[in-house]
Amino acid sequence: MREARPVFLVGATAVGKTAVGIELAERLGAEILSVDARQVYRQLSIGTAKPTADECTRVRHHLIDLYDPVEQVTAADFARRFGERLDELRERGCEALAVGGSGLYVDACLGRLDAMPPADEAIRERHRLLRDREGDAGLHRRLAEVDPSSAARLSPADFQRVSRALEVRELTGKPLSELQHTPGRLDLSVGPPLILLVRPREELYARIESRARAMLAEGLLKEVAALLEQGVAVNRPAFESIGYTEFARALRGEASIEEATGAFIRRTRRYAKRQETWFRNRYTGIVEIQINSGDTPQLIADKAHAEVVCRQAGEG
Repeated sequence: MREARPVFLVGATAVGKTAVGIELAERLGAEILSVDARQVYRQLSIGTAKPTADECTRVRHHLIDLYDPVEQVTAADFARRFGERLDELRERGCEALAVGGSGLYVDACLGRLDAMPPADEAIRERHRLLRDREGDAGLHRRLAEVDPSSAARLSPADFQRVSRALEVRELTGKPLSELQHTPGRLDLSVGPPLILLVRPREELYARIESRARAMLAEGLLKEVAALLEQGVAVNRPAFESIGYTEFARALRGEASIEEATGAFIRRTRRYAKRQETWFRNRYTGIVEIQINSGDTPQLIADKAHAEVVCRQAGEG
């Protein structure tokens, strides 16, 4: 029987999880299990804000660079890898800290996903052809007809998840929203805490814009161009990532760099809002920590560590 879940540190993109996570891991004597649906892909580094070499030297990170950009990955696939690595850490007596913002992957790692049918590449290819013919909106409309709940929470631009929802509906006869739904919220008030980092909305949005422009300066366009030059098709998983989709369009002459940058920022903002909503609506008993302007990662990690110690003391 696997031991209790590890501490989870979650939050919206650009909220500051990486810096706080490293500080908290050092306080806990833990290694980090990344829970990020895009950092699992090799060659997607700048646009997914992967931890740097220096950050990985400070604290060892796991579950990054697991798959090639053309491979299809499901939350269930990831949860299996998460569980295996968690067991490995515990076998050598090491604490684990799960850090990420991919809500569905967090859910899967907490055991919240029902059994799902395996991916069907023939169905996925059919969806790619439909997207080429009807666009993202056309595929999304098809999902809205058979699974309005999933359609309401998924962006039309998120081909991988829209296609997966349609695929599950076709293979099982049931909507993905019904299969994924576990009645009621998961109570996390007992055991290691799930810590949600939040910032004031306007500050978070400013950080998202600043980070997007910094990614461009660091070479995101070259990263996207390298994928295209290697023959990675724009309908493969790599280009379903926020930023990669938009800048691939720019490199193909379908949008200007500034237009692509604006689309990147807007899509990231929408995603951040959905992330916060997910964590607040799916669980009870979470620990929410507000990050104010000027707060350092060290300060926030101290607060998070105090919450972990308090939870442990209360159960001792």
